[in-house]
Amino acid sequence: MGPSGSGKTTLLSLLGGRLTEPTPGGSITYNDKPYSKSLKSRIGFVTQDDVLFPHLTVKETITYAARLRLSKTLTKHEKENHAADVIRELGLERCQDTMIGNSFVRGVSGGERKRVSIGNEIIINPSLLFLDEPTSGLDSTTALRIIELLQDIAENEKTVITTIHQPSSRLFHKFDKLILLGKGSLLYFGKASQAMDYFASIGCSPLISMNPAEFLLDLANGNMNEVSVPYELEDKVHLGNSGRQTRGGKPSPALVHEYLVEACVANVSQEMKKKLTISVIRDQDKSESVKREWGARWTEQYSILFKRGIKERRHEYFSWLRITQVVATAVILGLLWWQSNVHTPKDLQNQAGLLFFIAVFWAFFPVFTAIFTFPQERAMLKKERAADMYKLSAYFLARTTSDIPLDLLLPLLFLVIVYFMAGLRLTASSFFLTTVIVFLCIIAAQGLGLAIGAAVMDLSKATTLASVTVMAFMLAGGFFVQNVPTFISWLSYLSFNYHTYRLLLKVQYEHISYVIDGIEIDSGLKEVVALAAMAIGYRVLAYMSLRNAV
Repeated sequence: MGPSGSGKTTLLSLLGGRLTEPTPGGSITYNDKPYSKSLKSRIGFVTQDDVLFPHLTVKETITYAARLRLSKTLTKHEKENHAADVIRELGLERCQDTMIGNSFVRGVSGGERKRVSIGNEIIINPSLLFLDEPTSGLDSTTALRIIELLQDIAENEKTVITTIHQPSSRLFHKFDKLILLGKGSLLYFGKASQAMDYFASIGCSPLISMNPAEFLLDLANGNMNEVSVPYELEDKVHLGNSGRQTRGGKPSPALVHEYLVEACVANVSQEMKKKLTISVIRDQDKSESVKREWGARWTEQYSILFKRGIKERRHEYFSWLRITQVVATAVILGLLWWQSNVHTPKDLQNQAGLLFFIAVFWAFFPVFTAIFTFPQERAMLKKERAADMYKLSAYFLARTTSDIPLDLLLPLLFLVIVYFMAGLRLTASSFFLTTVIVFLCIIAAQGLGLAIGAAVMDLSKATTLASVTVMAFMLAGGFFVQNVPTFISWLSYLSFNYHTYRLLLKVQYEHISYVIDGIEIDSGLKEVVALAAMAIGYRVLAYMSLRNAV
């Protein structure tokens, strides 16, 4: 316990092996053994913010965690039964089919959401469970239920360590042991029930009846209002002590902090001080590390994450707003190019504008959808990767391929409307090839969006970079500027708009004698290879960037 900025989360992260770049020095051991990746299967860590997928139900969230984290020696049915047991244990049966929700999606309550986060960790039956401010943002009754739940877990031969900011007196008396922190220093370590007696023994007692936790936090903040001042501090105040006194003759917070730290050092044994020196072991010292064990094989990880990805994102992809956007655009295009024909080169030039817009629209749309992918899921990815739920390669492939079937349905609806309203070439092969070309453009554009998002991991910067890139590709797409200067002509070959536009022209006009803009009517193999190379190359770049980011 301690005020904001006292070091609670840092201490918990160190103990849980979650701090990636700590200051080296000292050690943390578990049963006299150093931290290793194999210990992750015996340690649960609940973060302060509930990092959960909003569109998954409670049951789906805990079941997916069970399938990914429980030993691969268990069958799928056994893992699902274990998830059901955890749901019953946490009292979540009533809301198990309700979506988690967030600020935009209606879902479960804050207390239920916190219990789901706890369920994701106790699913592995951990020996040690860390929780970072599990009562933050909850009302007093809900907070008490959460602490009582943790107390039940602790009584079942588990060690539960939690940070807490300002608990009620009822919550405070639930804890067995207490560490009080102030400005990164230890102010008390011992039984929670003896904390008031300890501070009374060093001359700090409340002058009025007050919540013990409130009293301790006042001390940790150096606030001596309504608190008796020890004789040692009074002497320092009267002597001036280099001017470190506050108005009204009260000791300054810095002076109080100094006194409490000195008192703690004097009262804590040398052996205990050694045990409380917090740091981590450097990688080269982890000689006893054991090879980690994954809860599922790579193919199972991919399959589980693929299904989870489709369930989570289908609501977003098929929202009424997105469907309306696509259908409205398609209808407007169909009306503008209503039953256009290509009897003359001028007519052909007019219809080519529609083809270019299709190439631009289905490049622009996927890029600005894909750039949000990794920045938005970064917190979830870091949390699940820290728990060794899956390999990064399985996540990346599942995440990028689960988008594809969702991304192909709206373009198909778009083309069905535009193609026949605009009177494009009415043969089955032409419609099929046009659809395949648009799909290939979408996959290539998605790859660029994924690469930008993974490389930048900042939505505002990623959006700016994507806007400039897509604009450049559009201008070099072969419609606005046919004769691109030689020194910048290479930009056309990097533009998926350019290759998509050329392929659409070849499919639509291969049956007529004249060509448009000097484009040679051939098989289009070069353009197909270019788009396929972009689809793969951008994704490889995105994966490499993601490895560096997480």
